[in-house]
Amino acid sequence: MTFETIMAGFGGQGLLFSGKVLAHAALIEQKELSWLPSYGPEMRGGTCNCSVIVSDDPVGSPIIAHPNVLMVMNEPSFDKFEDMVAPGGTIFVDSALIARKVKRTDVEVVYIPATQMAKDMDAVSLANMIILGAIVEKLGVVKGETVTEALKHTISARKAALLDLNLKAVAAGAAFIRG
Repeated sequence: MTFETIMAGFGGQGLLFSGKVLAHAALIEQKELSWLPSYGPEMRGGTCNCSVIVSDDPVGSPIIAHPNVLMVMNEPSFDKFEDMVAPGGTIFVDSALIARKVKRTDVEVVYIPATQMAKDMDAVSLANMIILGAIVEKLGVVKGETVTEALKHTISARKAALLDLNLKAVAAGAAFIRG
C-alpha cells in the first residue's frame, strides 16, 4: 500500500514537522518513504506544504501529482490542492480555519476543528498534531504507538518539554475519529 500525502497551510502551523513525524514513524516501521518539505518565502507566513510518501514498495520519486491524502489548514492551500487529490482519496480539513466545504463527491472528507481543539487544550500551536493523529487513526498509514516513538526522536531538545502536549494532541485527533 502507498500513501501519498500533502500537508499544506500557512508557514508556522507545523506542517513540515507533522510530515517529519510521519516520515520518521514510517522509518521506524521499516517502510519505504520520502519526505519533501517546501522551504523558501513560504516560511514567512505564506502558504507552505510538504509531501510525504509512505509505501511498502520503493519510492521512485518524491514528487506527488495526485495525493491520496490531503491535510489542509488554510483556504489558499485548500483551493490549490483540492482538485489534485486522487479519486477515492481522503481530505482532512481544519474546519476551525476553513469555512467552505469540499466541492468534490469522489473523495472522503474529514472535517476536524483542529485549531479550536488545540485552543481548548491550551496548545494552540498543535492543531497540526491533532490532524496527524486523525490521519493515523483513520487510515492506518503507521501505528499510533510508532508515532509516539517518532515524536520522542523528532522533537528537538529545545522543545522537549512539549512532548507530552504533542502526545495529547495526537491522541485527541485519534479520539475525534473514533467518536
